Amino acid sequence: MAESSRPQPYQPGAVSLFFVAKAGVIAAAFWIWLLVLVLRTDAATGAQVLAAVGAITTTLVAVVLACRMALQHNAAVRHAEVKKLLVDISWNAFTAAGNAENAGTVVPFPTGPGDGGRAGSDRVSLLDGGASERSGGRDRSGSGDRRR
Repeated sequence: MAESSRPQPYQPGAVSLFFVAKAGVIAAAFWIWLLVLVLRTDAATGAQVLAAVGAITTTLVAVVLACRMALQHNAAVRHAEVKKLLVDISWNAFTAAGNAENAGTVVPFPTGPGDGGRAGSDRVSLLDGGASERSGGRDRSGSGDRRR
């Protein structure tokens, strides 16, 4: 079956990637600055502390932004799958209700291993109120009680 021409779902892209890359570049600059300061001087100075704090902070920001971008991507993929599944379910329900008498044209629902393969055996037409299931005015149990 050919792939549909539906628009692609939202997925985090250029803007999120820009901020992750920007935080990564700034973190790398702080780490390089800290390395240069440590190799030049013997005693700890205020500039080294500032470089260390900046390096740690921007590294953590880059990691948090990258995790957020990955979570947004996964959520967008799951959302697209749920939307597609809902459309499939609603189409199958619409088709099944319209073709209840002719079970051969109904697209079957996917059955799981615990269903026992009885996908269409309990189908009842909505138009006759289930009269096709009863024989002589009796329900399935044979008690003759016509409860609804």
